[in-house]
Amino acid sequence: MKAHALVPGEVGPERLVGRVLCHDVRDPAGQIAARKGEILDAAAAGRLVALGRPEIHLLELEPGDLHEAPAGERLARAVAGEGVEVKGFAGGQWSLAAGRRGLLAVRAEALEGVNALQGMSVYTLYHHQVVEAGEVVAKAKVTPLAVAEALVAEAEARCRAVGGLVAVRPFRPMKVGAVAKEEIDGRVRERFRAALAEKLGWFGSELVHLAFVHATAEAVAGGVEACRARGAELVVAVGANALDPLDPVFAGLDRLGARVARVGVPAHPGSLFWLSRLGEVPLLGMPSCGMFSQATVFDLVLPRVLVGERLTPADLVALGHGGLLGREMGFRFPPYRGGQGRGELPE
Repeated sequence: MKAHALVPGEVGPERLVGRVLCHDVRDPAGQIAARKGEILDAAAAGRLVALGRPEIHLLELEPGDLHEAPAGERLARAVAGEGVEVKGFAGGQWSLAAGRRGLLAVRAEALEGVNALQGMSVYTLYHHQVVEAGEVVAKAKVTPLAVAEALVAEAEARCRAVGGLVAVRPFRPMKVGAVAKEEIDGRVRERFRAALAEKLGWFGSELVHLAFVHATAEAVAGGVEACRARGAELVVAVGANALDPLDPVFAGLDRLGARVARVGVPAHPGSLFWLSRLGEVPLLGMPSCGMFSQATVFDLVLPRVLVGERLTPADLVALGHGGLLGREMGFRFPPYRGGQGRGELPE
């Protein structure tokens, strides 16, 4: 492309038509007569000549060049992966929105590769952020007013290679069981049942069994087996002393042949979270102090399990980055309650 500085009254409108205006042009009243990025047609060129402006700056597109609007649309459509929709163009950028409630997946390495291409600009929410249907999860734009089509084609190829830079993974409706020590009193039991059912319901899952058991290995094992007998595909265990390897919860899991993959997470609150697995059934260990909170490690891990991730110790170790889970991190957690907005946490 070529840049030109022209005086409209000297060159006439024919030298302006088809070229891209590099800046806004205003009339004597301060109103915009022609906008930055506009491809001038005969009418716009005539208005600029009539204004008698001393100089304007224009881009002349050459073969192989694309204007920012079609280039940006192509980029946005390439960025959108499964569960993401291209919504609209405003302010020079294209919005991409979640087509469903789910967990955002950002292919960060590929994202960096696309953004490294001159003129490409894609920005997103965080990887593993829970999103609602219709929520904007990314925006894409071509920064200059025009760009070489070859760069857009390269960006498209990099996006295609990973199935799009952003996707929204749907939550799988799952049957969930829970086991807690029976020393929890009656009022707290019902409150916990309601809190856990509320969380699971937001994801479309169901609490199928909640067992309150004696603090013995046999009772814990029996409680887990009762959950599995009700079809539980995930079991939540509450109240184990994660600092005691001989705690009855761990002894009960050992009786069943469950392997504890990781005890403790580099994040707070919820640093005593633990992860185990019994066959294909994941077991998530929640400390008692997290039974009613909406913003702990458990609330970061649960969405990932409910999209079908098979979490590993390395996944839990990675939670240290961003592991200061204060109220300012509220945007990372699901808004479990009706009317609760993004980032709002109950007291």
